[in-house]
Amino acid sequence: MTTATPSPALRIDGNTQVIVHLGWPTHSFKSPLIYNPYFAANGINVVVVPLACTTGELGTLLPSLLRVRNVLGALITMPLKVAVLDLLDDTTTAVKVAGACNAVRCDAQGRLVGEQFDGEGFVRGVARKGLRLAGARALVVGSGGVGCAIAASLAGAGVTELVLFDAEPARAQALQARLALHHPGLLTRVGSADPAGMDLVVNATPLGMHADDALPFEVQRLAASTFVGEVVLQPATTPLLAAATALGCRTQVGLDMLFEQIPAYLEFFGLPVTTPEELRRVSQL
Repeated sequence: MTTATPSPALRIDGNTQVIVHLGWPTHSFKSPLIYNPYFAANGINVVVVPLACTTGELGTLLPSLLRVRNVLGALITMPLKVAVLDLLDDTTTAVKVAGACNAVRCDAQGRLVGEQFDGEGFVRGVARKGLRLAGARALVVGSGGVGCAIAASLAGAGVTELVLFDAEPARAQALQARLALHHPGLLTRVGSADPAGMDLVVNATPLGMHADDALPFEVQRLAASTFVGEVVLQPATTPLLAAATALGCRTQVGLDMLFEQIPAYLEFFGLPVTTPEELRRVSQL
C-alpha cells in the first residue's frame, strides 16, 4: 500500500513576510490556496493572509498595515478595488483606465503604489496561446470591473481597435472616455455585441455561470479564426466556449486568467516568479 506524499508545511517564524488579502466577505477568497502552497513548496518565507475589510474600514486599515515592516503589500478584492484609488499616491495607466486597483505596495519613498492585474492575466494567457495582439481588432462584451481591466490591458498590448459593449451603455461610454484619454492613438467605439470581423472576442459578463443563461452574443456570427476568451470561472467550459470550439475557434477558459496573473503579482511584490503551470500543480483549489 502506498501513502500520499504530504504537502510541504508552510513555515511561519520571525522572518516571515506577509501579503494581506483585503476584501469582504472572505469565504470565497481563492488566492491563499494558490500562493501559500507555492511558497511552501519552494521554501519562500512569505504567507498570504485574508483579512475581512469593508469599504468604510479601508482608509484606516490599509495605510497602517502597509507601514508594518514585514508586510510586502496587499491584494485588493471586492468591494474595495475602486475605493482604494483614493488612498494611492501613484498608479499605472492600467489602473487609470480600469478605474480599479487590485494590488498595493509601499515604494522606497513610502508612497502607496497601485497596480491592476486582472487584465494582465487575461492578456498573458491569450498571448501564450499564440494570439498576436499587436494590430488586432477586439470586442469586449461587458464594461464592469473585469471588462474594464481587460480593455485596459488590451490597449496596453497594442490592439488597434477596441469595440465595447455593455447592457448599460453609460458604463461602456465611461470606459471609452478613459481609453481615449490614456491611449489617444487607439480606435475605440461603443457598439453592438456583434463579433463578426473580430480577431478577439471577450465575454466579460457573468453570463455562462448558470446553465440557463443566455449567450452573451450571437455565436453564429463568429469566424473560425476568432479567438474567444471567457472570464467565468465555473463551469470551466461554458456554453459560449463549447459553441466557439465547435466552430473551430481557439479559446481561453476563465480560470486561466487567474493563474496567468499571479506571476505578475509576484514580480510586483519582488518575489521569485514561477509559471502558471507550476502554480496549478501545487494549488489547493
